[in-house]
Amino acid sequence: MSKGVLTITDAEFETEVLKSEQPVLVYFWASWCGPCQLMSPQINSIADTYAEKLKVVKMEVDPNPVAVKQYQVEGVPALRLLQGEKVLVSSEGALTKDKIINLIAPHLEG
Repeated sequence: MSKGVLTITDAEFETEVLKSEQPVLVYFWASWCGPCQLMSPQINSIADTYAEKLKVVKMEVDPNPVAVKQYQVEGVPALRLLQGEKVLVSSEGALTKDKIINLIAPHLEG
């Protein structure tokens, strides 16, 4: 499994997220968003820590309106944990690493 966060676009969403064999944590962010910049290191750390069980992708909201609309992202930073097309976790607003782990851990195998 690859380590780190993969930056994707609407065009890559189906392949990288919906068809992934692993659960995927989608991190919606914006360059103008201060809390997003604070959360980025936590997202990177989670991607490294859970690389064997979880795929982590980030999507900038402004150039990717399709996924933003489909997953009802109303504010950033926002997280969606998906398994196939099913949304397992939905969260908006800045979170600490511990809070993110508490949200996603119950959905990760082993």
